[in-house]
Amino acid sequence: MTIEAINEQLLRAIGVGVALLDRETLRFGFRNDTFEDWFNTETQSSHLQQLFPDLEIETVRKSLFESGRYTSEISFKKKRRTLVIALDFTVAHDDVLVLVCQNITRIKELESMIDSYSMMVERNTRELKREKEQVEKLLLNLMPRSVYEEYKTFGVVTPQLYDPVSVLMLDFVGFTEMVASQDPSVTVTELNDIYSAFDRIGEQFGCERIKTIGDAYITVAGLPDPTPDHAKAIANTAIRFVRYLTRRNLSHPHQWRCRIGLASGSVVGSVVGIQKYVYDIFGPAVNLASRLQEFSEPMQITVQDEVAEVLKDQFDIESVGLKSVRGFEQQEIWRLTDRD
Repeated sequence: MTIEAINEQLLRAIGVGVALLDRETLRFGFRNDTFEDWFNTETQSSHLQQLFPDLEIETVRKSLFESGRYTSEISFKKKRRTLVIALDFTVAHDDVLVLVCQNITRIKELESMIDSYSMMVERNTRELKREKEQVEKLLLNLMPRSVYEEYKTFGVVTPQLYDPVSVLMLDFVGFTEMVASQDPSVTVTELNDIYSAFDRIGEQFGCERIKTIGDAYITVAGLPDPTPDHAKAIANTAIRFVRYLTRRNLSHPHQWRCRIGLASGSVVGSVVGIQKYVYDIFGPAVNLASRLQEFSEPMQITVQDEVAEVLKDQFDIESVGLKSVRGFEQQEIWRLTDRD
């Protein structure tokens, strides 16, 4: 076997198509069997432009003149499959060009698969990030941020005693009758608007909304971070709740009137439940605020004696008298009013 025959066998074995062209005329002088098989040259296309009509011949000539080399890719249908072939032109002699062709179809398919996989991973990553943000937002609506951080890090929340704090308990007058007589969607929409406004007001004074139960709204000052003037913060919050409802009632057909109770003392805060868990607080201050709210008149704020003593120089406070508070000793309670 001659050297030429051996080289031809090697080139066929490794799947490389080879052709020789006249540099000046770009006419083929030699094509191996692999080349012939790929490009179906039974028509005996003798010129490069005839075989590859999409090639820009002037660009090929310019690149060969400047660097002695030109590379490109072409794709074409072969039976039912699209082949991608890499073309590599090299000046082998002053008047001879060597064209080496490699089948890179599989490489291109793998690249396409990798790109698709990368896009899928990126899309899934974005979706996971979005879901994580939604879960985080939901949990931050259920518990204070510091409690959430502890839960995220350790998977549990250690019950904490907070002492002292001030608790605000609010409910609406005639809410049960309103629910029974009004369109449910209207009631829920308005309740959502009001609670959203309450949340914004509470944030201004450093209060942490704990939960809502129907028409009951509970927020706390001094939790989770201690606040020296927690009583003042909760009083300002309560006054602005009433002020907001008063202004809102001037322009809305549904009149929302609240009763508010304020109390200071100790509470225990923790996440309760395993599946449908919620952050909640328990303790004397919560119970007393709930009882005091029952003594309030519509659009009035009732406070315990200890809170009244702290706030008497900063707010208008009027004694309601001695009352028997369920679960507590008889004590004097006070009405807090807006000086403005």
